[in-house]
Amino acid sequence: MKSKRHAKILEIIGTREIETQEELAEALKEEGFDITQATVSRDIKNLKLIKMQSASGKSKYVVSSGEQKNIIDRLSNILSNTVLSVENIDKMIIVKTITGSGPITAEAIDQLENADIAGTVAGDNTIFIMVRTLEGAEQLASRIRSRISL
Repeated sequence: MKSKRHAKILEIIGTREIETQEELAEALKEEGFDITQATVSRDIKNLKLIKMQSASGKSKYVVSSGEQKNIIDRLSNILSNTVLSVENIDKMIIVKTITGSGPITAEAIDQLENADIAGTVAGDNTIFIMVRTLEGAEQLASRIRSRISL
């Protein structure tokens, strides 16, 4: 549960300007997580999030640049431990995972921050990734395969 919550926190701060722990807690509650502000505080510390000024002039939580490599390593670890197969068909990539790990693996793929990814849909053990270009789909499938050593 903690890893799913951490992945969701990274997704939230990557897509929204979250200024306070209370805002983050509320965003997590909207996503179905039943948590306290104390848990959010610990998660912020564990993820080593920092506040930075956004383009709008407000402060927001971000992953510190030194931690970004650590997070990428953890995401790669998720991929290598859950993905069973990767197949691309035209602009669609189908990723098969071990049972129950589809959503967290999809989040790891989303965190790769590939601009070619139009979106991901995750089931219990299957992920569909729609990519904007054929070349982008081939590159992403290759990138995922290289992280899982298939």
